[in-house]
Amino acid sequence: MPDPLRSRLSPRQLGLLDAWLPGAQVVRDHSWGLTSTVVLEVAVDDRTYAVKAAAADDHHLVRELRAHAQWLEPWTSVGAAPVLRFADESARILVTEWVPGSLVQGSGAEGETDTYRQAGALLARMHGQSAVEDPGHEGRETERTLAWLDRPHRIPRDQVERVRAEVERWSDDVAVLVPTHGDWQPRNWVVDNGTVRVIDLGRADLRPAYTDWTRLAVQQFVGRPDLERAFVEGYGSDPREPRAWRRQLLREAVSTAAWAHQVGDEGFEAQGLRMLVAALQHNDSTQEVS
Repeated sequence: MPDPLRSRLSPRQLGLLDAWLPGAQVVRDHSWGLTSTVVLEVAVDDRTYAVKAAAADDHHLVRELRAHAQWLEPWTSVGAAPVLRFADESARILVTEWVPGSLVQGSGAEGETDTYRQAGALLARMHGQSAVEDPGHEGRETERTLAWLDRPHRIPRDQVERVRAEVERWSDDVAVLVPTHGDWQPRNWVVDNGTVRVIDLGRADLRPAYTDWTRLAVQQFVGRPDLERAFVEGYGSDPREPRAWRRQLLREAVSTAAWAHQVGDEGFEAQGLRMLVAALQHNDSTQEVS
């Protein structure tokens, strides 16, 4: 079997890793395989680390480094997120301490209310650090949604036309942005002896707080209002203002369906197409007043 360090990392990345962690041995390759990002669990003596490396044009690793530099202290101070040890942005590689625990997704913890109560409380800690008003955010998001529709996808033509018509009715409200995780769901949580921790900051950015509720709303909360109530309880409030939330559901559905199609993830694409049907039905029943 090829050595993941030698076969997946560039010569420059290998040189940096050899300098940072001499003698590192791969324990497990955690890479998804859908993108250029490589995620390796490595060991040096009795210490375990996560190594994340990507291609030169990858922007997710840059986002992750920004998150480590600016927004993770509320989590790292209580041992709830990875601590950065080494990084080189230009080489697109970073090393963090390994976060102990088992992935919540697919485990019994994914269906337990306490998991979501803890996840809500953790999210509130991140969101509560700062807030800034941005009058241009809604316009940029609208442009991004339309751009997805101009790229390859398999969204039915009638739905594309309905989305475009809906977008034309959106108003450019001033948005309040906070530090967000960007992919807040059980596949990015681990649980260790009942304690929930956070991994993967590749989508971290300044966004409205409600955007971190989207993945859960269309997945784990469906048919499980008890999980949603626990999450709200842990977070302390519900930031989903109806007009903004309707826009978010539609944007997320479009981007999910188009992105998944482009990377060849048919399962995720099917989820995005289902999300779009649901979002359009939701908008039909509660039309936005601009």
